[in-house]
Formats: sequence, C-alpha cells, structure tokens
Amino acid sequence: MDFKDKWTAALLSSLIAATAAAESVSVTTHHYDNLRTGWNSNETALTPTAVSGGSFQALQFVTLDDQVDAQPLLVPSQTIPGQGLHDVVYVATENNTVYALDAASGAVLLSTNLGTPVPQSALPGQCNNNAANVGIGGTPVIDPVSGTLYVIAYTYANSTPVYTIHALNIDTLKDTVAPVVVKASGVLNNGQTYAFNAGSSRQRAALLLANGNVYAGFASFCDNSANLSRGWVLGWQAGTLTPLPANELTDKQATSPDTFFLTSIWMSGYGLAASAAGDLYFVTGNTDPNGQQYNHTTNIAESAVQLSADLSAVKSIFTPSDHSSLDESDDDFGSGGLLLLPPQSVSSTNLAVAAGKNGTMYLLNADNLRNKSELPTGKALGDVRIGGCWCGESYYTASDGFGRVVSSGGKNAIVWKVVGGTKAPLVKVATSASLTTGQSGGFFTTVSSNGTGSGTAVIWAVSHPASHNSPNVNLYAFDESGTQLISTVAGTWPNTGGNANIVPVVANGKVYVASYRSLAIFGLGTGGPAAPVPVFARTPDSIDLPAGVHEIYGTVRGIKGSALLVEKRTGALIHVDGAAAFANFQAAQPSVGHGILVRGSLDEAGVLHATTLLHAKDGSAIWPDDR
Repeated sequence: MDFKDKWTAALLSSLIAATAAAESVSVTTHHYDNLRTGWNSNETALTPTAVSGGSFQALQFVTLDDQVDAQPLLVPSQTIPGQGLHDVVYVATENNTVYALDAASGAVLLSTNLGTPVPQSALPGQCNNNAANVGIGGTPVIDPVSGTLYVIAYTYANSTPVYTIHALNIDTLKDTVAPVVVKASGVLNNGQTYAFNAGSSRQRAALLLANGNVYAGFASFCDNSANLSRGWVLGWQAGTLTPLPANELTDKQATSPDTFFLTSIWMSGYGLAASAAGDLYFVTGNTDPNGQQYNHTTNIAESAVQLSADLSAVKSIFTPSDHSSLDESDDDFGSGGLLLLPPQSVSSTNLAVAAGKNGTMYLLNADNLRNKSELPTGKALGDVRIGGCWCGESYYTASDGFGRVVSSGGKNAIVWKVVGGTKAPLVKVATSASLTTGQSGGFFTTVSSNGTGSGTAVIWAVSHPASHNSPNVNLYAFDESGTQLISTVAGTWPNTGGNANIVPVVANGKVYVASYRSLAIFGLGTGGPAAPVPVFARTPDSIDLPAGVHEIYGTVRGIKGSALLVEKRTGALIHVDGAAAFANFQAAQPSVGHGILVRGSLDEAGVLHATTLLHAKDGSAIWPDDR
C-alpha cells in the first residue's frame, strides 16, 4: 500500500467510525479529524432546505463559568455513572473547568476544575489578546477507544504559571494517571540548552492525538517577552503521559540582533494536523522584525512545516518568498492553520492549503513541502487571495466528485474547486455574503452534508463581535452557492481585544456554539419560542492601572525607531516614546496603518512614554474606552 492509499484508507476508516449512523456522529478532535477538514459528511437533518425553512432556532443556552476558546467535543451513547445513557458534549473554559453536558438538554452531567487560571495581570505585558483569565485555551482531544480526554491546563499557584497535561476519563472526568507538568529543553545552535518557559509560552493550538501520542504546539503572549519565548511542539505517550524524548524547538538561534526570537505555533487555535503516514503539519509565526533571521534549519519562522512523528526531524518546509516583509510588519503566516486535503483524483501527490495574515492561501504538495528536494524552502503549486486569515480552511467533496476548499479570510467564505493542473489548480466557484465582524480578518467554518449528495452541503460560520458596545457573535449558514440560509445571535464576546475564533460543531441534527460563559445548542424547533440569549455582566476591560498610568487606543501613523505617531479615535495625534517598552520586551511590533494599545505616562510636553505596546484591532468601534 503506497502513501496515498494509506492516507485514503485512514480517512475512510475515520469517517466510517465517526459516522456509522446518523444518530451517532462523534466529534473527538478539532475540526473533526486529523486532516482538519471540518467536514461532517453524515448529516441528514440539517439540509439547506430545513435550515432555511423557519424552524431552525436556539434550543438551549447553557451557562458556563468563563469564556470558551476551545472547540466543543461530542461523544454519543455514553453511560455516566448514576445518570444513565447520554450523548455528551465536552466544553473546556478559560477557568480550567471541563464540563460534560447532555447534548440535547444542556444539563450539566459532570464538571471538574483543574486549578486556578493565570490572571491577565500575570501575563507578559498584561497581554490583551484574551479574556481576564487564561486557563484551557487549546481544544482538548478525546481517544474514543480508551475513553480518555486529554487536556492542557494553565494554572497559577504561588505566583507561578504552570502547564499541566491531564488524561481524564470521559465517564467521570477523573484523572486516569497522574497529571504531568509540561517541561522541555532544546539545544541552541551554540550548544547551549534552552528550557521551556511556561510564563512566556501560550498553549493555543488544538491538541492532536496521532501515532499513539498526544501533541501540542506552544506560542507566545502578544509577542511580549520575545527575548524568552520560542515556539515548541511537544509530545507525550497516550495513556501514560510519558514525555517523548525528542521535541521541536522552532527557533534554535542563540542570538538575535534585537534579542527577539518567537517563531510561535498558535494558528488562531487551529490544530496541528497529521497524515496517515504519521507526519505532523503546522505553520509558524514571526521572528525578529529586522526580517533577516529566518533560517531553514535553525529558525523556521513564517513557514508551513512537515515534522516526523517522533519530533526528531523537520522533513520539509514551505516558506513564502516574502517572509522578510512578513516579519518586518508582523504579518504572521502562522495566524492560520494548515489543512491536509484527502487524496484528489486531479493530483498525483497529496495536497495541503495554508493562509495567514496577509491573505494569500497557498496550495502545497503535502508529500514534500519543498516540492524540489534541492531547495531549502518550498514552492507553492498555486496561490489565491482570500483576505486576512486569523482562521483555518475547511474541505468537502461535492456531488461532481471534485474536492472543495472553503476559505474564510476577511469577511467572506469562498468555495474553491480543486481542479489540479499548473495554471489555476484552484478555481473560485462561490462567495458568501459578508459576515459581521469588528475584529481581525477571518473566521472558522465547518461543513455538513449528506455524503456527496447534490444540494445537501451547508457551510457554517460564527462571526466576531461588531463593536465593543455590541459584542454579540452570530451563527451563519450558507449553501454551496454562497446563499445565506440563516444568521442568528449565538452568544456574546465582551472581551473584544481577543479574537472570537469560534468553531461551530455540527452533528446529529444539532449545532453547538461555545462563546463567553455560554454554550448555545441549535436545531430544528417545534414551533415554540427560541431560547433567549443570555446576558452576562461585562468583565473588566483590562487590568487595573497604577496611578499616573494611561491606556489609549489608536492607529499608528508613523514610526521612527522607537518613536511612534499615533492617531487617537478622536482624530487627535499623540507622540509615543516606545523606548522603555522595546527595551523591556513589552512591545508587540507596531505597523503603520494598524491599531495599537499604549500604556504609559504623559510628560509635560504631552508625549506618552510607553511601558507597554500591544496590538489593537483595526477599527475604533471595537476598542474599549481610553483610561
């Protein structure tokens, strides 16, 4: 059996196991499978006609204890001790709480808390790209064979942030083995040892279960503490949680001109992907903004990466030719994930797609991202423009037998037909109406269909909040032509500094949307009123400020060294001295024309001397009030 046959067999096996009957679809990992297709091909109830017919509505809103950044997971027909048989939805919150909920009623069957989360005040630079707490950010993964849910919690005790990986029994939410504190070390290019630093590392990418192991990627907090933070892929043996002997440290440089490292793996929460052969795939972010630090062996910044299952070897990489400018402007390629396509009849190789902040989606040879073995970096088979992507693509096979890639950069879902060839291997066949959004570009989609039946596919998406004063998120559905079927409020997202990277989960006639302190359950109603959207008291917009310290939002209009010219929401200009923020590694790289948050003190001349520089969204409607 060759590589492509193995991949096909593995995908079919996964789909058969997950969709044995319409009543028993499981969703045990981010975006439904290890290829990250986001496709449920066995949905018979939620057809385009049914969804647009007037009876689709919110059935339940379940109150949770904190914001949810992780995707919900679903396991049907479980026996919960003392409570009988249930289809169970698992939801993990930023308060480090894991819930087991009845998939129909939303009743809380079980819950467990894995420790005090890390408060925003303890994050590097008091990073604002999150809610007030950071606990479980990466989507857990479930092994349905052993009945184990693997999850990484971020806890705070004795003023020390710690990551711990747990293996929980899905029937009881009890640890099956002793939890393991996340530790690692890597060797830099000068022979020195670099140790994993939990205080400057963010676990945002969804966990992956493959090759009998659990894998996780690590990133940074708002690019702060860039002198300490570097990207990692770590792994543990499933069942025992024994750490793998090897790991991947994405930036192995001992020095950098600006003492600025990173090369994070975050992908807006998208999961590391895995092929049937066991290779891992992910995308990395920016490194030193001087634009000269990329190296295909010691610093694989701004790259799509193929990694061996044992984490010992980078097998191939694709790096866009404009990687230097991506670093200089902080336009991470790694803001989006990498989707592995199932085998396509139009291609002799396996394919992948990936896109990032600058809005170019690349079609890649997944068997060898280099495409030519003599090249240190890769070559794309094709590329298309999709809009800025803090997102990840989806996939389905249409009734004509051709694959479809659903991109979701900017404000639109776009359907691309995979036709192969060398001139235009991806052809745009549909574009949706624009989603309402006030945050960064892009959003997450999933697809449901009844096999490849004509007219059965539905593309699902969740928008970002439109403004700081209107923080609702909406659930959208589109048919294959891009025609909007529904748009309805699905929850709220008051912490607008952090993107609502929400993945809708569609299975067994229901749609699940997790947001701020809430899980919405949608389906076909019986004529009664829809469940009311819960209203929660808004959490504090930010940390408490010391006396004399101000916090302003604006748009960068000029940069000269560490001096910035910032236009406030009123149109007034203010000079910002960022020297201290840069010197103390409390500065995310600013970029002309983009939003910025500045904390600091004013001098008599009206210059704001910044202690912290953070990215803000591009648009004043989403900004909290200045203080």
